[in-house]
Amino acid sequence: MSAKILTSLLTPEEVGEALHVTPHTLAVWRCTKRRNLPYVKVGGLVRYRAADVEAFIASNLKDAA
Repeated sequence: MSAKILTSLLTPEEVGEALHVTPHTLAVWRCTKRRNLPYVKVGGLVRYRAADVEAFIASNLKDAA
């Protein structure tokens, strides 16, 4: 079970690549709470749950009006 949980945690580099932003931008978002993208601290490392990243993307969809 824990192996499955760990494989669903993404690094800032992986999330940045998916969102087309730098890991530094993600750090700014975390620090300033500019964007609501939940993260997990594992020891001194920051990780993101894949489901949270998918929800973040879905919540930022805009209609092409």
